[in-house]
Amino acid sequence: MATFAYGRVSTKEQTADNQRLEIEGAGHQVDYWFSDTISGKTSATQRPQFAALLAQIRNGETLVVSKLDRLGRDAQDVGATVKLLAARKISVIVLQLGKLDLASAAGKMMLTMLAAVAEMERDLLVERTQSGLARAKSEGKTLGRPSKTTAEQRAEIVAKYEQGESVSALARMYEISRANILGVVKPA
Repeated sequence: MATFAYGRVSTKEQTADNQRLEIEGAGHQVDYWFSDTISGKTSATQRPQFAALLAQIRNGETLVVSKLDRLGRDAQDVGATVKLLAARKISVIVLQLGKLDLASAAGKMMLTMLAAVAEMERDLLVERTQSGLARAKSEGKTLGRPSKTTAEQRAEIVAKYEQGESVSALARMYEISRANILGVVKPA
């Protein structure tokens, strides 16, 4: 029987290599490795590589992940994923949980509690982020990327555009993208 491993990261700047090393370092001989670069907010079955893993893994084989949140976006999704795998007699090993049989009654209870805690942590992170952004706005701080043009340059761009200068020519002239020029001459 084969051993499958799955990793997930949120951004292209990240890599799932550390998760793979962690799984192999724990002594698991990985036959098939799958990883997604996708938000943790996406349900497990909607992740392209996880869906490919589910299509390839056979009943009775083993799936290893480093952390519980790799199996779903929230407690409900993790529970559904584990039930789906248990129905196919696929052994699920979550390194973070140690030697816990997720299909047992105690395992199901622990899984539900841990998934709920992970979901709460994610919700609290979002809440803290929104609170910090609101505070920064109330203090008058400008959020987002700094503008690539000054107010004076934007006025020049609008004037030249109104005189018939093309968007491409303005982009070359000011060394910024056409999208930036369009944002100046045709604001949303």
